[in-house]
Amino acid sequence: MTFASLDGKTALVTGASRGIGRAIASELARAGASVVLGYRSGKDEADALAAELGGRAVQADVANAEDAARLVEEAGDLDILVNNAGLTRDGLLARMPDDDWRTVIETNLSSVFYTCRAVTRPMMKKRAGSIVNVSSIVGVHGNWGQTNYAASKAGIIGFTKSLARELGSRGVRANVVAPGYVKTQLTDVLPEEATQAMLQNTPLGRLGEPQDIAGAVRFLCSDEASFITGEVLLVDGGLGM
Repeated sequence: MTFASLDGKTALVTGASRGIGRAIASELARAGASVVLGYRSGKDEADALAAELGGRAVQADVANAEDAARLVEEAGDLDILVNNAGLTRDGLLARMPDDDWRTVIETNLSSVFYTCRAVTRPMMKKRAGSIVNVSSIVGVHGNWGQTNYAASKAGIIGFTKSLARELGSRGVRANVVAPGYVKTQLTDVLPEEATQAMLQNTPLGRLGEPQDIAGAVRFLCSDEASFITGEVLLVDGGLGM
């Protein structure tokens, strides 16, 4: 037996064409899961990864309720749902356009509602399932210039805790992974001074790697985490202490 094995399970990962989502999809496949990669853009990357993992790639905009429901339906009989899709539109609140607020909330938070709503009844019927929603340390502590992003990621935490209470009696678990600052396209654009400031406040003294987040997600999806629900796991090198 392999620790945190996912043999025989089917998993859907949203935002899986690159970055943290790509690493999560790869890790779940490595654990033995059959993985469906949800993506909005990056078709070539998603198709190539799906072929590599022996999985499937399905295009959908999870910020759209109908698209999200279609994605879950096409994914099939799911044991695992990982909501990772997200984006940023940073800026000071006083100058933030309405569209930047709506886009971030719809993509980061409403998408979680749409996919979880679609998967809830089938998982409850099976009396089994694991949902992992990817938040952020920004959703726990806030961050300058990211009121929209912080609101969306904090919303994921409250949503997931409530969902865990609703589904627990049916054997379905819901948890949150909250990454710190991870090397992705979202952090590559940060000024060097901002990156150094983060590193100084991170006890482990480095940025995270997508694989660091993927390992935590794999554990929460596995039977070894069968008594964990409603939890927020910070994977941040100690930044959030």
